[in-house]
Amino acid sequence: MLCNQKLHQSWELLFHHSVVIVCFGIAVLLHQYMGFAFVALLVEINSIFLHLRQILLMADLVHTTCYRLNSIVNLGTYVVFRITTLAWMTRWLLLNRQHVPLATYTVGIVGMAIMMPMNIILFYRLLRSDFFKSSRDVQREKEK
Repeated sequence: MLCNQKLHQSWELLFHHSVVIVCFGIAVLLHQYMGFAFVALLVEINSIFLHLRQILLMADLVHTTCYRLNSIVNLGTYVVFRITTLAWMTRWLLLNRQHVPLATYTVGIVGMAIMMPMNIILFYRLLRSDFFKSSRDVQREKEK
């Protein structure tokens, strides 16, 4: 992404991956919180459908049944495996504060404070893009 895209196009994804690498790195280096890290991997189930969506967009298959079906499954898995998992992780951190060292807790809470809004914004963008066409989008389609 750094080599092939402008920073303003990819900063969110680069930032997201940096936070994830730091959080997983702590679990791996400390050999602790592995269960928490494994739960975090549930988020990647949704990534399958996010990536398929990108492939279908690049192949200009937006107006196909496959794209529509993927959009529905994408949003469903987004709520179940992304939003719910991140909410559970945040709840676990808050409930187990006394069992987690301050530095690790701080990284976890800051990570969740970054990831939750980013994922809610992405969910809104997906919903708007795939299900709620703006009047501008409708006008563009009429012009084609």
